[in-house]
Amino acid sequence: MKTKKIIILTLIIVVIGLLSVYSSSHVWALYKYDDAFYYIKRQVIFACIGLVAMFVTSKIDYHIYKRYYKIILFVCFLLLILVLVPGLGVVRGGSRSWFNFGVFALQPSELFKIGMIIYAAVYIEENYYHMKKLRYSLKLLVVMGLGFLLIMLQPDFGSGIVMACSIVVMLIVSPFPFVYFIGLGILGVIGIVIMILSAPYRMERILSFLDPFQDPLGSGFQAIQSLYAIGPGGLLGAGFDKSIQKHFYLPEPQTDFIFAIVAEEFGFLGGVSLIGLYLSLFKTVLKVSQYVKDTFGSLLMIGIISMIGIQTLINLGVVVGLFPVTGVTLPLMSYGGTSLTITLMCIGILINISKSTNCVL
Repeated sequence: MKTKKIIILTLIIVVIGLLSVYSSSHVWALYKYDDAFYYIKRQVIFACIGLVAMFVTSKIDYHIYKRYYKIILFVCFLLLILVLVPGLGVVRGGSRSWFNFGVFALQPSELFKIGMIIYAAVYIEENYYHMKKLRYSLKLLVVMGLGFLLIMLQPDFGSGIVMACSIVVMLIVSPFPFVYFIGLGILGVIGIVIMILSAPYRMERILSFLDPFQDPLGSGFQAIQSLYAIGPGGLLGAGFDKSIQKHFYLPEPQTDFIFAIVAEEFGFLGGVSLIGLYLSLFKTVLKVSQYVKDTFGSLLMIGIISMIGIQTLINLGVVVGLFPVTGVTLPLMSYGGTSLTITLMCIGILINISKSTNCVL
């Protein structure tokens, strides 16, 4: 029952995502590529690849990741370094975050997030009763910090924040003292302030977040158009494929701001229902994680679902104007092959872990 619920909720969100990608993208696709199905065809292909990956990882004993965690982390770090090399890494949206393989592109930061979660799960399990001492926790924090630095060199602030917050959640469920979190919080705030001040475009995003109408045709444009999509949606929405904002008002609506189109076409009830599906998935996985037989498996579940949950929270917060624009996609919904495939692969890992429990939901 527990496994079926995870699978059903995932499939429902993926199907809604495919319909939303088509609805939000076909106008742009027809204009840019003279093919209304340009984006949806690729998303369907990656959804199929992702579902196959989910099936495969659901059959692989999750303990194998513990056995090879050093190799996994090394490969992830190597990819983060190589993507920074001109000629190897491809610049998209101002960030050198991609490897281009012609038919598809790979974003190493997406792989690193899961690689770091696996490493953290192994490290915390092996040092569980020593996590109260800072010297035992320091190694994990240094590895996380190094990965964050490499991601920021791309730069990809959104992925870095999602990764770091996921590890923090894993530390919360360990004996890591609360007083240390205060110190980490202070260091984090100082680091974020330095990063904002060191990059003018980040300061522009903060200012546009505080007052998007200060520069309505520049840095505040996307945030304003997102709100213009959500507002008219009302209670029930305009109806499927009836969005106005996707007609060249909201840029690239099939990516980070796909929820705005969902809210416009399906209204408040549609948006709340979608959020309810996500919350049900998160609640189910967290419930199952309490019954996992070993600490590694439990931490791995918590880390993965925290990663997906935090990314969802940030994306929705950006769309409704609660957070500055970060470039974080909505898991299982937004257009993007790497994100969709790796998220489904991670869901497969959750399914495999859930099979080892005696939890009945």
